[in-house]
Amino acid sequence: MKNPSISKQSGGVDISLKAKRVFYLKLLLAGILVPLVCYALNYFADVFLNGVFVDWFSHQFVYEQTIYNEEGGLAYVEQSIDWKALKAFLGKASLLFAWIFVFSLIGAFHLGGKRRAQKVIKEAGEKLHQYMHSELEAEEIFPPEYAQISTRMVQIKADIEKKEQSLKDEARKKSDLIAYLAHDLKTPLTSVLGYLTLLKEAPDMSAVQREKYVHIACDKAERLDSLIEEFFEITRYNLQEMILEKEELDVSYMMMQMTEEFYPLLSAKNNTVRLELPQELTVYADPQKLARVFNNLLKNAIAYSYPDTEIVVRGEQQENQVVISFEDYGKTIPRQKLDLIFQKFFRMDEARKSNTGGAGLGLAIAKEIAELHGGTITAESQQEKTVFQVILPGKS
Repeated sequence: MKNPSISKQSGGVDISLKAKRVFYLKLLLAGILVPLVCYALNYFADVFLNGVFVDWFSHQFVYEQTIYNEEGGLAYVEQSIDWKALKAFLGKASLLFAWIFVFSLIGAFHLGGKRRAQKVIKEAGEKLHQYMHSELEAEEIFPPEYAQISTRMVQIKADIEKKEQSLKDEARKKSDLIAYLAHDLKTPLTSVLGYLTLLKEAPDMSAVQREKYVHIACDKAERLDSLIEEFFEITRYNLQEMILEKEELDVSYMMMQMTEEFYPLLSAKNNTVRLELPQELTVYADPQKLARVFNNLLKNAIAYSYPDTEIVVRGEQQENQVVISFEDYGKTIPRQKLDLIFQKFFRMDEARKSNTGGAGLGLAIAKEIAELHGGTITAESQQEKTVFQVILPGKS
């Protein structure tokens, strides 16, 4: 069996020898053709243009003078070459020929280089196409002279495959999540219909029993509404291109309003929110987008904090940036999950285990919005205390 490396090297040597043979053959043909062309031109000028050339040469470079012979009393005409005029003409002709030769040489090199470049580009394109659409290794396709290109293409192909796998994983997670949500929609809907049917068919039901069934039906309807909202959240996240409309914004005032809006959720678990914010904490941001960040973080804190605990929202100005933190007391998030908590659909499994769980998009969206503003979001969790910290550029 042949050694692949030896085979490749042999192929490279054969190509090199073939190129050299072609070059020497072209050189030999040029050595033969150039003298033949020159001889043909000279023959043409001597035979067919001899009279024209002689007349032109005589007119330009030959002058006549009459010489008298005093002894014999004779006079004759003598023709002589005007060497000064001939030298001047030859100098100009040589210069013109030199310029023509130089420009011809440049043109030949240019055309030759252009053809070689086109050939190389075509060959490289074919090899790139072959590499990107086959399972062959780069060394099996690209010869040694393409080493830099092959190295770069290996990196590009690896990046493309990584991104494709990431997109496939994300699509799979999204499909799984939609399937889970669609399945979960059936459960609360069935419960709502069941309890409403009981209330309808038993008009003489006791007040206590009726209140119990109404309460259960209401809880299931709220869960159904939450699941439907998650469907819309997924759709908005994938279809919406976020465009920021920035303005000066008072974070302290926004958080006061938001805390009041979350009163029903807070009272359900007997949680409270304590705001530790200066009277004026201004950022230059998109109000609606930033409200969505704080809404998601506050909702997350309420959902996963222990009942009867306090959620603390702190804010301060640090040089040219504003830092807002959300602190809650609940189950400690493991380190391996804390590193992935901002990924889309990460909390998919937890969403099925808990009535408070979401689609796993809230923190991913919050992170994207913060980064669009030139900021960041981080999370820390230890000893049953979790802190999310948002850092945003301050007032410009």
